[in-house]
Amino acid sequence: MRILCIDYGGKRTGIAVTDPLKIIATALTTIESKDLISFLKQYIAKESVELILIGMPLNLDDTPTHGTPLVLAAIKQLEKNFPTIPIKTIDERYSSKLASLAMVEMGMKKKDRQVKGNIDQVAATMLLQEYLRNL
Repeated sequence: MRILCIDYGGKRTGIAVTDPLKIIATALTTIESKDLISFLKQYIAKESVELILIGMPLNLDDTPTHGTPLVLAAIKQLEKNFPTIPIKTIDERYSSKLASLAMVEMGMKKKDRQVKGNIDQVAATMLLQEYLRNL
């Protein structure tokens, strides 16, 4: 079974997933946020998912950001549509900034780094890898 990680945004959502042994986190895709549930229904019909992680945007003082209500609404939709799969939140502070830096360090071309969907996928992958590291 796999662990799936979601970097949810107002427009786009980055998705990463583990291998079945839960050793490696890999970028899966970036989709429009409005298509998240339908995408996950198709994905989960083909792959076994034991846990869904979703990044929780918070300020440094742990207060909600402008994105927090969007993520909370997404969690409600996930719980409604996938009641048998546990959902956990993971702190996503600085995830996009760290993803951008990682893309530079990986030697990704500037043109590819400017594609916003790439940042979302890398951010989701980094969140998931951090979760695996802490297991």
